[in-house]
Amino acid sequence: MEEIIQQVVNGLDRGSAYALIALGLTLIFGTLGVVNFAHGALFMIGAFVAVLMSDVLGDIREIGSADDFFKLVQVVEDPTQTDFLGRPLAVETSYWVIWFGESFGNWLSDWAVPIAVLVSIPIMIFIGWAMERGLIRHFYHRPHADQILVTFGLAIVLGDLIRAMYGANPIQTPMPDALNGPVDLGVYLGYEASTITYSAWRIVYFFFSMFIIAGVFAFLQFTTFGMVVRAGMADRETVGLLGIDINRYFTMMFGLAAAVAGVAGVMFAPIQAPSYNLGMEYLVPCFVVVVVGGMGSLGGAVLAGFLLGIVQSFASLPTWKNNLVEWLGLDDSNLIANLIIGVDQIAIYLIAIIILLTRPRGLMGRKGVMED
Repeated sequence: MEEIIQQVVNGLDRGSAYALIALGLTLIFGTLGVVNFAHGALFMIGAFVAVLMSDVLGDIREIGSADDFFKLVQVVEDPTQTDFLGRPLAVETSYWVIWFGESFGNWLSDWAVPIAVLVSIPIMIFIGWAMERGLIRHFYHRPHADQILVTFGLAIVLGDLIRAMYGANPIQTPMPDALNGPVDLGVYLGYEASTITYSAWRIVYFFFSMFIIAGVFAFLQFTTFGMVVRAGMADRETVGLLGIDINRYFTMMFGLAAAVAGVAGVMFAPIQAPSYNLGMEYLVPCFVVVVVGGMGSLGGAVLAGFLLGIVQSFASLPTWKNNLVEWLGLDDSNLIANLIIGVDQIAIYLIAIIILLTRPRGLMGRKGVMED
């Protein structure tokens, strides 16, 4: 039972990232009707905002790294520290420590990632606005294939820009020391101590995801802006006939979707070291999530995100795979045995096939969406 609980928690953790990215994808498709293959790149940019803030606020990795330009540090020779030849070592000191004292300066550096969440919101809204106004708006009435090609190309360009700035290697982004450790979940569930433990930051990420998801749904449900957007999603022409500039609302929704992807990437940076291909890594699974949930369905995207995260978590569990291979009497060189061992790589696609065969519109899809 403990192993099952552990895998459910793993699945909710992975599903949190899927749900947040898929939520943004669905917001864009539901409002603008655009299939945005650049959305994974927005997730990746958010992760690098966390890297940027870690540099700006004084996280010291190494002198001479690719992103020294963004570091607000002073490099001086410290005569009390020498190398093996007796030469003074060059030591970096954050300007925040120099300006505001060691205590506050180190606090800023330690909490750089949570601070980056606040900084990323206006940055991502601006990037989303610029993408929509500068490129996406010209493809509203073009075939979905054209939209996929242009946004996929944009994703490649954004990835290469990040690669040019930060290099090809993943960059470790530290989490706050207070959240850098395990939480004993077993104690809270009535088990013995240390039976079920989980990373504190991953738990924070799950609750952060739930907060963002709840905030987006509340915004759409209980505000006048959200009411207009929902009406526009249901019948764009009628809303336009009422004298409402629905295009302006939808442009703002593109910025909101970009912000959701961005903050998801910021908080994900300590979990998986950001690299220029991070967006591509999550793009395809999240499109599967959107399709399984139902194109244009916000609730379906969130439900499918957590569902497929849990499925992928259980599929990666080695115990049942090894037992099944042993029960079938297969050796490691057998093709079927290798397929069973690697089933976690294709599990979400198998589930997607099963769901779409039984429910072609997805779990919560609406009639008429992408059926022309």
